[in-house]
Amino acid sequence: MATATVLWAVIGGSLLGYSYDVNAERVESRNDTFQSSHPEQYDTWKATSDSAHLEDALAEDPNMVILWAGYGFAKDYNKARGHYYALEDVRNTLRTGGPKDENTGPMPMACWSCKSPDVARVIDERGEDGYFEGKWARLGSEISNTIGCADCHDTESEGFAKGKPALKLSRPYADRAMNAINQPFEEQSRFTQQAQVCGQCHVEYYFGGKTKAVVFPWAQGTNVDQMESYYDNLGFKDWTHKLSKTPMLKAQHPEFETWRDGIHGKNDVGCIDCHMPKVQNEQGVVYTDHKIGNPFDQFEYTCAQCHTQDKATLQEIVSTRKAQVLKMKLTAEKHIVAAHFEAAAAWDAGATESEMEPILQDIRHAQWRWDYAIASHGVHMHAPEVALEVLGTAVDRAADARTKLARLLASKGIMDPIVIPDISTKEAAQAALGMDMEAMNAEKEAFLKNVVPVWEEEATKRESSY
Repeated sequence: MATATVLWAVIGGSLLGYSYDVNAERVESRNDTFQSSHPEQYDTWKATSDSAHLEDALAEDPNMVILWAGYGFAKDYNKARGHYYALEDVRNTLRTGGPKDENTGPMPMACWSCKSPDVARVIDERGEDGYFEGKWARLGSEISNTIGCADCHDTESEGFAKGKPALKLSRPYADRAMNAINQPFEEQSRFTQQAQVCGQCHVEYYFGGKTKAVVFPWAQGTNVDQMESYYDNLGFKDWTHKLSKTPMLKAQHPEFETWRDGIHGKNDVGCIDCHMPKVQNEQGVVYTDHKIGNPFDQFEYTCAQCHTQDKATLQEIVSTRKAQVLKMKLTAEKHIVAAHFEAAAAWDAGATESEMEPILQDIRHAQWRWDYAIASHGVHMHAPEVALEVLGTAVDRAADARTKLARLLASKGIMDPIVIPDISTKEAAQAALGMDMEAMNAEKEAFLKNVVPVWEEEATKRESSY
């Protein structure tokens, strides 16, 4: 980052100085800027808006409310939509709360990190600390463009200007992580670079250090065991479970890691091959389709490039694997949910911290493994064998926890099974945890009505000066 001019800003009551070169090339975060020069890519990128429907994952599976008790995901968790909606969805989710100013709200600035090319622009201008420091609402007006061109491409390069997609790791923390696994971006093949660009966001991470910056937990490796060991050695927890008091880990969306360990990753079949294939328009122009979606939607350009089976046959295979993963997922959930309630009963019965420590470790590991498998979108296609193996270990560890809990509860004079309240719906599960959903929704509504319009007005003013 160049250093020629200093910008002073009052943030959270502190005077912070950020130095940067005002004459340096600015990261162009406005996606519309590239519409005329890359029309096919722009139009297909914009077509990710077709995935407008919101699917409530908690309504579909209320067990997850209990599994995430005390954490933001118990409030609200919708299935991912297209890139076009990334910014809108992070503003709207109850997980980011309803901040009234730059110093309020439950989440750190890092929650913007995979939602906008403005993140790359702000990091370039202010440095990583200048971006990460403070609450999520601190730079709300700066993050105004949804996932797009500058997230993945060096839009200032000569190659990009000539229609050649110059790839770039726009997040410095992702670049460091790739170096940590001995895959420095500049030294990789174009295939690996394509996967790494997607892996900036479709990846496991945590918020670490004083500024709650994004960190990839890859210092010991990228599989579920290695990352679990990393977190345990660090003594890290995302939150303490409301019922069991377990120091919990929340997996994010480790598509990059599960893909690497799966059949596709091992055979050099990458994200682009299946989700962004080369296609041809009516004029014969070949381009990369940026409407990232289900590979079966463009079967002849994706699956059929490698597989000899017809579309119906492959769909049946995928459907079977998805059902297998779902069955194991629900089995793991049943045992982990029960373990949380049984652990709560053990605390109520007078269990000590030393008695509970090995049990909580089993619960922590069981849920981490369950979450690692189910949070990886499309794992039933990317690496079904990995998902089934990891979910199997989640069931094993949950069973270990429940066996220890049964013995501990018996020693406290509790012989009958612990009764689990009605958690058959999202609303029932949230009520069982005493969550005031009415207040949370009202807070979010006020935020969307009063704060977001101010952000948008300020962003429009800022961008009009470019």
